[in-house]
Amino acid sequence: MVHPERMVVETIKEINPGKIVIFGANGMLGHALQQVFPKAHCFGHRDGEITNEDAVMKMVKRERPAVIINAAAYTDVDGCEDNRDHAFAVNGYGPGYIAAACSEVGAILVHYSTDYIFDGTKPEYHEDDLPNPLSIYGESKLMGEVSIRKNMDDYRIIRTSWLFGSHGKNFVDTILGLSAKIPEVRVVNDQIGKPTYTVDLAHATPDIISRAPGVYHITNDGICSWYEFASAFIPNATPCTTAEFPRKAKRPGYSVLANTKTPPLRHWREAVREYIQTKRNVV
Repeated sequence: MVHPERMVVETIKEINPGKIVIFGANGMLGHALQQVFPKAHCFGHRDGEITNEDAVMKMVKRERPAVIINAAAYTDVDGCEDNRDHAFAVNGYGPGYIAAACSEVGAILVHYSTDYIFDGTKPEYHEDDLPNPLSIYGESKLMGEVSIRKNMDDYRIIRTSWLFGSHGKNFVDTILGLSAKIPEVRVVNDQIGKPTYTVDLAHATPDIISRAPGVYHITNDGICSWYEFASAFIPNATPCTTAEFPRKAKRPGYSVLANTKTPPLRHWREAVREYIQTKRNVV
């Protein structure tokens, strides 16, 4: 039996071979997407800025892809507080430029957004819940969603959360490094969400492309605090509150994304075990 996900990928390749473009291809999610879409035309930060409206339009008109996948983002949540203009340029205006170019050539746009567009006051957030971001990062990502909707109709906005994977700075790598250096690793236990493995998110993307335009929440299954997440893979995590571990940007206390449209992905515990095992095999 052929896996449905593989059928979707092959269908896309057959219809438009080589006509998928990935922005942000050198990032953590971008690397995972390259494995799922090996024939995609890949563009990283050095290949061109999505903040340059004219350059984006010229490139898209030249490539004329059937699908553009935008994994480019400024994801330093605290850094966004100090670099507001850059955050809005990359996360807010850039997606709008890409959407306008997609509309010009008739391409589908897949764009990744975040749980941080919500304020954390609800037990879970559905795709149609009203956003209320608490940080510049959240505001800029919400602006990106709005910019896309203003410029095109054939989009797939995928909101995800707590992303980890190879080829980028992430919570799992940071905590593993701290665990090896210090006796106790303090991790907040009053921020609740859903970890997501880049590999699983990338493999879910072809299915989303095949679905109707709209907003999708895609995360690994299972809910936890950052402390519970860390405790799954290090022995010396110790809980603390957000108040005890203040950060520059305010985070939502409960940013669980409810996926109401697609089958659930595997549990985050299984995903993080695989990720750590993969790291050990590489070493």
